Amino acid sequence: MTRLFRNVASISALLLVSSAGSHSVARAQEAAPPQSAASVVKTKVYTSLDPVPRGREFQVAVVVDIASGYHMNSHKPLDSYLIPTTLTPQLPAGFTLADTVYPVGKNLKFPFSPDKPLNVYTGSVTLRLRVSAEDAAALGNASIPITLRYQACNNSACLPPVKVPVKAEIKVAAADAKAKTLHPEIFTTSTAK
Repeated sequence: MTRLFRNVASISALLLVSSAGSHSVARAQEAAPPQSAASVVKTKVYTSLDPVPRGREFQVAVVVDIASGYHMNSHKPLDSYLIPTTLTPQLPAGFTLADTVYPVGKNLKFPFSPDKPLNVYTGSVTLRLRVSAEDAAALGNASIPITLRYQACNNSACLPPVKVPVKAEIKVAAADAKAKTLHPEIFTTSTAK
């Protein structure tokens, strides 16, 4: 009976240690930052017209999905030392930038800043460019390289700021070409600067 009791106690102790160890590993994995700051954010790029007639304004939207548990500073952070989120296009010849439209951030408090909220983006946000195709824009397919710059943080640490390249693909047509409106669910939603 004593031998049986010792065996059961030993097995119970091993299971308890094993269980505690696996929970520690799971907690460590949850708390560990991802391999790179770029992996915290996923982007998709959309355009508002197809084709884009010369002489017309169109929009490019970069939809940013931020991993759960992370945030990034808004375009207008509340402190000057914080790195704002920016969207910078490298427009080819024949295109001009009319405006860059950023969503309003949320004022949230975090354990590292319990008394002062930060203005941040969380979840999914849409950043937009208003672009004009000039009369001199080359006809045919065109690419607009864009740089998304942000710094992602969780409740305990910030990852290094990164610049993520994205690209909008459009087709430029003659001024009298009929354009189809694309993605009204993205481009008809109002967004504050």
